[in-house]
Amino acid sequence: MPLLSVAIITCDEERNLPRTLASVGFADEVIVVDSGSKDRTVAIAESFGAKVFVREWPGFAAQKNFAIAQCSGDWVLSLDADEEMSPELAKQLQLLLPTNPPADAYFINRRNLFLGRWIKRGGYYPDPKLRLFRRRAANFSQQPHFEERPVHETIVFDGESAKLDFDLIHHAYPTLEDYLEHMDRYSTLGAQLLVDQGRTSRSHLAFYWNVLVVPHLSFFYNYIVRFGWLDGREGLLLHLYHSTYVSWKYSKAWYAARDAKPVAE
Repeated sequence: MPLLSVAIITCDEERNLPRTLASVGFADEVIVVDSGSKDRTVAIAESFGAKVFVREWPGFAAQKNFAIAQCSGDWVLSLDADEEMSPELAKQLQLLLPTNPPADAYFINRRNLFLGRWIKRGGYYPDPKLRLFRRRAANFSQQPHFEERPVHETIVFDGESAKLDFDLIHHAYPTLEDYLEHMDRYSTLGAQLLVDQGRTSRSHLAFYWNVLVVPHLSFFYNYIVRFGWLDGREGLLLHLYHSTYVSWKYSKAWYAARDAKPVAE
């Protein structure tokens, strides 16, 4: 019986995947679930010895749950394709898991990089994520509404949790183009969630508040109050563009509700 399985979902991740897979070379099993990559993602995964499954995209939570279901290890480490284990974190797992630790799930601090810089403030660190858990103790669908969320899927678990000492490294946005594309895509998904919840800024006051005021408040809170300004030019750009994402999300939700059509159109 494998001790540790790593579960990763992918789509066109040839740039990121080699770094991620190299960082988990100590794992007993690596599961990669691909949703139709047009690049070398599948070939790269196979070259690292991963078990690859190709499956049509059903949404973030459902795809991650499928990846977990293919794992046979006692423990599962769920990673995104643009993340890697720090050497210290990898060493801690190798020492910890054979001892059969008492906790059923572990949170890991995530070190978010923007344009190559570690963003330490403004709410971006320590950014703890529940990523390591006993295989039968956690997934993304124990409560049905999590499965239906189009973005920001949430993992749920039964049992005791603890926190590891070292960081997961998130190579989130190496270029401005990556971040702008991400903002456009995720603001569309976030807008659909707002539509589903009926939060579409139908009144004039709600529209101006959500589209204009909330983004400015978000920027002030994260950049000034939470010391985002200490992260230099990269910090300025990140918080400025994140506030733009907030405005886009509410604008798209309002527009979709006004014309009674899907957000993506």
